[in-house]
Amino acid sequence: MSAPHHAPGVNVIPMTEAPNSTEAEQIVLGAVMTDAAVLSEVEEELGQDPAVFYRPAHEAIWCAIRYLVAEGIPPTPIILADHLAKSGDLQRVGGASYLHTLYRAAPTASSGQYYASIVREHAERRRIAELGTRLIQAARESGEDHDELLAAARHALDLTAVEESWPAPTPLGRQGPLPAFPVDALPAWVGEQVAAVAEFTQTPPDMAATMALASLATAAGGRAHVQIRDGWVEQTNLFLVVAMPPASRKSDVFAPMTRPIYDIEATLQEEARSAIIEAEVAKEAAEARAESILTKARKADDALASDSLVAEAAGLRMTADAIVVPPKPRLTASGDVTPETLTKLLATHGRIGVLSPEGDLFDIIAGRYSARPNLGVFLQGHKGERLQTERITRDSDLSEKPALTIGITLQPPVLMDLAQTPGARGRGLLARFLFSLPASTLGYRKVVVPPVPEKTARAYESRLTTLVQTLTDLPEPVTIRCSPAADQAVIKLQEDIEPKLRPEGSLAPIDDWAGKYVGAVARIAGLLHLADRVTGRWGEPIEAATIQRAITIGDYYTAHALAAFDLMETDADSEKAQLVLDWIRRTKVTSFKAHELITARRRAFPNVSSTAPALRLLEEHGYLRGTQPPRNGSRGKSPAITYRVHPTLLIETTATP
Repeated sequence: MSAPHHAPGVNVIPMTEAPNSTEAEQIVLGAVMTDAAVLSEVEEELGQDPAVFYRPAHEAIWCAIRYLVAEGIPPTPIILADHLAKSGDLQRVGGASYLHTLYRAAPTASSGQYYASIVREHAERRRIAELGTRLIQAARESGEDHDELLAAARHALDLTAVEESWPAPTPLGRQGPLPAFPVDALPAWVGEQVAAVAEFTQTPPDMAATMALASLATAAGGRAHVQIRDGWVEQTNLFLVVAMPPASRKSDVFAPMTRPIYDIEATLQEEARSAIIEAEVAKEAAEARAESILTKARKADDALASDSLVAEAAGLRMTADAIVVPPKPRLTASGDVTPETLTKLLATHGRIGVLSPEGDLFDIIAGRYSARPNLGVFLQGHKGERLQTERITRDSDLSEKPALTIGITLQPPVLMDLAQTPGARGRGLLARFLFSLPASTLGYRKVVVPPVPEKTARAYESRLTTLVQTLTDLPEPVTIRCSPAADQAVIKLQEDIEPKLRPEGSLAPIDDWAGKYVGAVARIAGLLHLADRVTGRWGEPIEAATIQRAITIGDYYTAHALAAFDLMETDADSEKAQLVLDWIRRTKVTSFKAHELITARRRAFPNVSSTAPALRLLEEHGYLRGTQPPRNGSRGKSPAITYRVHPTLLIETTATP
């Protein structure tokens, strides 16, 4: 067979595989898996674009490694396999066995940077080859029009230059996927219930875990305090809110996580019923006798006899007043409770948990029933400050040390409305809440799932019941001290947090919230301590390990607080820009045109013009770069803009439900 004929003077380059080195890529990945400390120097060599790896499997593994290290998690083969399995990528990259192959590939961790230079060199050669292909294609399509050929060449060169130099984007609202709730930090009997309810309802564990903390806080609030050190005591009540979009099965999660509290409340009321009736009857009888004697005194003709009867009636009246009718036990209040009613409940019972799967309470806080918001009872009920109100029409309500717990699930717009309430941020109400903004699982839920195991549900109900009854039976609230090691852990936390509150610090945007963060961690630690020791020994000091678990949970709520305050302060364009970012992260699209965005997000973007503000905002923040190819000829419609995605968005691993 004769060789193909080519035009004179044309050198033909044989078509071979694009430049790459599988071995070098394996060693780079293995080096970082062996020692995450070398990641920074390897990143410095490779750059930010994960496409520097030729094999798609290596690119996916590299993205996962970077994500884990950014979260402070060592990317060992086992941890990496678990992470990739959760994202659905494990089999695609070759399975767990291939990760162990990579782990053994690196001769030493320090060799990573050297082999990274080889990987980068091959990537640059591929880029040059790709550029040549672009120019050849442009020449073939442009014909004899040299001006168009040169314009196309410059366009390709511009794209290459952009890839080599693209500064990190300026943050826009919530960045990347938010962390999932660290269920392992909860006591086993709580964590098992959380995991089972999340699986059965096909919802993120965040919602069930947050409602579990609300139940624990309702059980312990007002009955147990945490003393970090002399002069610093925190209560164990919490303000918690979960914000998720409609159809997120909030009620389905809320019910099993809080039902034991309502069952315990009903039991306490039934047990107190006879004592209440007896006291009421005794009081009414004493009042009736006093009234009967007083009637005789009014009819007595003799002054001496009248005085004697009056004295006897006064004694009976004092006896009646001394008979105290115990209130009907209450642990909870509904989500539509008014501030005035809540004040009365706290004055009567000392502690109350407002638990609701809806956001009615926030509407009330915002002033649904009054011209101005009434925040006092919420501010004082969280801190445990003396709560007293004076009314002309009735006696004052007084609570020396109220303990108010709030556990609410709601839709994000309700949260945004609360942020607009006068004083909600300025007076510190929002700063008292721990926020959870889980990703929606809508569209990814399994249809057939196992129910919550009866043993798990029974253990959760039984231990929560024991905790409530034990604390209720105490003659006085108990104060649990921190051990010296636990106090040192708190001190270290304070030292870590303080610099972050500076104007340039990472927590500066929510310094009001972060200023209460350490106290919130102490409260969570107190709840974990009590839940660990439901059957007794909870009078022992809180251990340092418990503080560390509370900090892990606190880190979760910190990330979500940043996102929540971003959400509450966002405008319409920012909200739509966030939708675009979420779409990019989920689909991992590297470039797109407006019509593709419309197809994917038609409800938010009905036409091309509606995409302009969000895309412009993302360009301004450096997430996108729009390029418009040259027009073919002097007439006709301009080609659609292609938006290229910043490489860092492809590195972020979206938590797949």
